[in-house]
Amino acid sequence: MSKPTGSTINQTPDAQLDLRGTPCPINFVRTKLRLEQMTPGSLLEVWLDPGEPIEQVPDSLAMAGYPIEALDDRKGYFALRVRRPQVSA
Repeated sequence: MSKPTGSTINQTPDAQLDLRGTPCPINFVRTKLRLEQMTPGSLLEVWLDPGEPIEQVPDSLAMAGYPIEALDDRKGYFALRVRRPQVSA
């Protein structure tokens, strides 16, 4: 039996967003809008196509201040886990 590795050990996403077939930069915009609707600290799993989407979206989210928790290759698409930051006091 294999053990999970990295930050995927005990984190179940609070929501999923399937953006396969969605072009850049629409996939980034939709991901960011969905994160803004979620509770601070929530985890979103986004399904992205290989190529430009997986090359651009994680970097764009990180630059916008969203922590990337995991990126899994799932044969034909990628599952990106990104967290909505906690609100600072």
